[in-house]
Amino acid sequence: MKPNKIYFPLFLSAAVALGLLLGSKLSTFSDYQSNNKKAKLNRLIDLIDRDYVDDINTDSIVDLTVNKILENLDPHSVYIDPKEMVAVNESMRGDFVGIGVNFYMYHDTVAVIKPVKEGPSEKAGIKAGDRILAAGDYTLYGKNLPNDSLFGKLKGPEGSAVNLTIYRKTEKKEFKVKVLRDIIPLKSVDISFMTDNLTGYIKINRFSETTYREFHNALLKLKAQGMTRLMIDLRGNGGGYLEMAVAIADDLLPKGDVIVKVKNKKGKVDTTFATEKGEFETGELYILIDENSASASEILAGAIQDNDRGTIVGRRSFGKGLVQREMPLGDGSAVRLTVARYYTPSGRSIQKPYGDKGEGYFNEFEKRFANGELYEADSIKVADSLKYRTKEGRTVYGGGGIIPDVFVPFEANHGEEATIMVMQSGLVNYFAFEQIDKNRNYFDQLNLTELKEEIFSDEKYLDEFKKYISGSGILLSFHQKDKILTYLYAEFVRQLKTDLDYYKILLQQDNMAQKVLSLEK
Repeated sequence: MKPNKIYFPLFLSAAVALGLLLGSKLSTFSDYQSNNKKAKLNRLIDLIDRDYVDDINTDSIVDLTVNKILENLDPHSVYIDPKEMVAVNESMRGDFVGIGVNFYMYHDTVAVIKPVKEGPSEKAGIKAGDRILAAGDYTLYGKNLPNDSLFGKLKGPEGSAVNLTIYRKTEKKEFKVKVLRDIIPLKSVDISFMTDNLTGYIKINRFSETTYREFHNALLKLKAQGMTRLMIDLRGNGGGYLEMAVAIADDLLPKGDVIVKVKNKKGKVDTTFATEKGEFETGELYILIDENSASASEILAGAIQDNDRGTIVGRRSFGKGLVQREMPLGDGSAVRLTVARYYTPSGRSIQKPYGDKGEGYFNEFEKRFANGELYEADSIKVADSLKYRTKEGRTVYGGGGIIPDVFVPFEANHGEEATIMVMQSGLVNYFAFEQIDKNRNYFDQLNLTELKEEIFSDEKYLDEFKKYISGSGILLSFHQKDKILTYLYAEFVRQLKTDLDYYKILLQQDNMAQKVLSLEK
């Protein structure tokens, strides 16, 4: 949910702003002070660069300075170095240029878990289980292969060609294939489908530049299939572009409803209202949230809750009510600086306290587990002084996340939280790949029913998974055998069949989704 270089006019600007507050008569003194501070910092770095006894990368000193400044602000004001900016920009833009494969390093070799559907690799004939041995003359296997070298060889300009050397284990053959790099979408809407004749389900993993378009297209598709109830899943969604959450809320709220209020340091409040363009303003609406739903997810959930437009289902959200603006620093890096606070339509701030700006702030799972709020709604601590009213007069609270209208406890029994978290991690993905890879020809010919029987027929795969986990140094409880096997089965299905099949399987045992399906308005 590092700096390389920064230009010190940041400090100059801060000093000038302070001088303006003191009055125009002090402007000359302010300019002197700010220039003096700038000269002092630059002088120190020059002295270290010229005279310090050991060789020092002064860029790293600047990095430390910038990070130290930002650490004294808030947990969400951060520096992003040029290398990180590439990945950040791709994620938020919603696409990148590459060959289009999901892969991981298996026994020091690039193993294709699955090619992107209709992507460049699939079009070139690359299949799941293939090993990519080389890109041109550059070898892509070995223990010391750095990730940046690997990605650098597989990515490239749109339309450019890369000649790959492939080993296909199922046929025991090596061959070469030319792949034309193309734009690969990074979906922010994982899936959308009808869970029954009336209920549509849309899963949003983040709010990127393409999110509203993806959501809107999914919404229209579901409406065409007869949807009258909509479930929007924001669990694990850490946020992104506020504008995308606002656009989605506009599709769900009638004209004139307040969506969000944003207040800057000068006290100016910008209020955003819903327009007349909404595509789903009257049907039943449910928003699924959990402790990892943050920022833009909370904007959307708060707008729906405060306007009494729908029902918020799940557990208390993360509690991020700060707005950041990304500001480039001229060398490919940027600072993401908090510039405002947002407020839900009822006027509540849901930003949780950030006295602890470190790991404890970002990972409250253990704290929430300890105080019992993952299992009991009554354990959620609220302050009467932060009481607000929704449009229809219901009581809601500020001060630390969105509290759901319908509470659904964590899906594991006490003591089994770690097991479920592992089952939702990438370890299951890799385990399934390795099991399939042992006899891919056999698994490829199984239908869904036969695959389920293969996984559930005995405890073979449960035992293999226990060994796999223990080999990674993880000790887990395996009391919930059926739930664990269902996660394993779903992952086998995702790799061998489709994402749609995967989500349909997991939704059948999903406590929150099943709670929504059991509710009657």
